Amino acid sequence: MQRNIKITEDGSPTYYVPVLNEHYHSLYGARGESEHVFIENGVRKSDKQVVSVFEVGFGTGLNAWLTCLEAEKSNRTVIYHSVELCPLERPEWIEFEKHLRTDKPDSCFRKIHECRWEEETAISPWFRIKKIEGDLAGYDPDRKYDVVYFDAFGPGVQPEMWTVEIFKKISSMMNDGGLLSTYSSKGEVRRNMQAGGLRVIRVPGPRGKRQITLAFKSFQQPDEPK
Repeated sequence: MQRNIKITEDGSPTYYVPVLNEHYHSLYGARGESEHVFIENGVRKSDKQVVSVFEVGFGTGLNAWLTCLEAEKSNRTVIYHSVELCPLERPEWIEFEKHLRTDKPDSCFRKIHECRWEEETAISPWFRIKKIEGDLAGYDPDRKYDVVYFDAFGPGVQPEMWTVEIFKKISSMMNDGGLLSTYSSKGEVRRNMQAGGLRVIRVPGPRGKRQITLAFKSFQQPDEPK
């Protein structure tokens, strides 16, 4: 798959996929978007000392890197599992790393990319990651998750990733009280999440986006009165 590097407005990089006419991250700011959607409105909202995170779409590894930094900053343990159907090639993530300005031999960004796929690896005392190559539909989790980063390509590009069936599967993978965060706030996406058993709210988005969506696996069963 051809991917071209682009520098976004906050100086951080993203990749553009010509065949999909889609970017991995927001052109208003790749790092800023990830920090707002997945750090501030994702992992930071969990009050657990050991947090399990599942990411749909490992992509460039930006979300994993920022989560590793957050884990070390907060002195909380994060167990991070991520699924990706089309991983970046080594020259691609090295180029991304260069523009991210974190190209040091001991950086957690590099360690995250260099660790083996399908094996859970300790990147630091606070962060463990397992990268799974494949699609979400075929993934059989061996644990439940507290936080889900839903970072697939948008519903206009990957409609099969935003269905009721997908969100039912995600719901079944979450602990009670678990949180899903995603950049999309489309009405159809929210309705599919609700039909999949999740309680949905919208919150302010990052620069260039009015709102994003948070979805919760409620202790209350979906068919109980609201």
